[in-house]
Amino acid sequence: MERITILHTNDFHSHIERWPKIRRLLQNQKRNLLREGQSVLTFDIGDFMDRVHPLTEATMGQANVDLMNEIGYDAVTVGNNEMLGFPHTVMNHMYDRANFPVLLGNVLDRETDAIPDWAEQYKIIETKGHTKIGVIAFTAPFILTFPLLGWNPEAASEALRKLLKELKPQVDVIVLLSHLGLPTDRFLADHFSELDLIIGAHTHHLLPVGEERNDTLLAAAGKYGQHIGQITLTLADRKVVAKSARTIITDELPTLPEDQVENILANDTGRTILTRRQLGALPVEYSNDVNASYRLVDLGLKALEMRTETSIAMLSTGLFLRNLPAGAVNAFDLHELLPHAVHANKVTLKGTDLLRLYREVEKNRMFMKAAKIRGMGFRGDTWGEIVWDGLEVDGQGQLLVNGQPLDPLASYQIGSLDHYLFIPYFPTLEIAGKNELLYDSVFREDFGSYLSTQFPIT
Repeated sequence: MERITILHTNDFHSHIERWPKIRRLLQNQKRNLLREGQSVLTFDIGDFMDRVHPLTEATMGQANVDLMNEIGYDAVTVGNNEMLGFPHTVMNHMYDRANFPVLLGNVLDRETDAIPDWAEQYKIIETKGHTKIGVIAFTAPFILTFPLLGWNPEAASEALRKLLKELKPQVDVIVLLSHLGLPTDRFLADHFSELDLIIGAHTHHLLPVGEERNDTLLAAAGKYGQHIGQITLTLADRKVVAKSARTIITDELPTLPEDQVENILANDTGRTILTRRQLGALPVEYSNDVNASYRLVDLGLKALEMRTETSIAMLSTGLFLRNLPAGAVNAFDLHELLPHAVHANKVTLKGTDLLRLYREVEKNRMFMKAAKIRGMGFRGDTWGEIVWDGLEVDGQGQLLVNGQPLDPLASYQIGSLDHYLFIPYFPTLEIAGKNELLYDSVFREDFGSYLSTQFPIT
């Protein structure tokens, strides 16, 4: 008989305030179990990084790698937050100093048509009892956006079918690290009986005692470091005869005085680095109040038009989380103002479709003004309302584009955000629009570039 314990984390999203407790639990559990003679493995299932935290933003993820090095994970995979949150060149060196392997079996580098240099397709781990565990890892295959940053994703089922054929003869147990989401995990469990265990992520689902499907155990530890997962596999003659899962509530773990100090230091370090990056100097205070004389949303619209090379733009006021006072503006100011992982989108619409988009905005305006939006790159609270530049209605109710009556047959280019494609309120963008997503920068970087151009520091 052999008992194998697996400790796992997922969807941490740079919630560094919980890291001291997570680190202690993982380190202590690993130490105690090894002392008892058990085999112990630790995995992270992606989205460990999120540029919403100033230290992650300031170091472009390197501080997160340093945190992971404190654990010595046996393997990790990446989530959409890593793959879409950082430029291709940054990802190519993200894990240069990692002391753990990164597994990724369903994404190729478009330049080489091969697995990225920083990743492995799978890993075979041999335990103390000489059980061979094959570990595969997949991330959510965003076919629309991954190619924009130089990655070619593959559907999980296709990639899994090929890898299982190669891996199955070599191992006793197969584990999938899945940053694919719970519905996909269930599908894979139902269709691939070779999988002994799927440790899930991406949809932030919590499975407190796991879930059994088709002799496959599904496990997941929620989001933001709120839980830590622990799985126990019992084997006889190197075959799994029992498996169980549980989760540990992080906030119920003991707190030490130095935990808060560590959290403050992480925030202060990120803030210090970002504050050094001066971007511009505003002559007056700009407000996130839509009725103010100097509105942030107007600066945002112009920044969006500059980035997309358009003269029409739409932007929601809820993106701006605070005011910007008069005087010098630095990268930390913009990180506090616009922490979102959203990108510019240049959409081309015929006149009739632009009119329909305008009507969709008006139809949803009152509902969305106080609507709570979560995810899809948005890191704020409420949506606010859409403000247009280059589009207005005259006294007769006619829609004007830059002062001229809208031509139903003409083509118009509009600056918008990828976020507006992902929410369900403006279907015209996706159905009728020709969208050009600009993923090599996030919107706050575009906003900063505009400020540097229009309000340079003298």
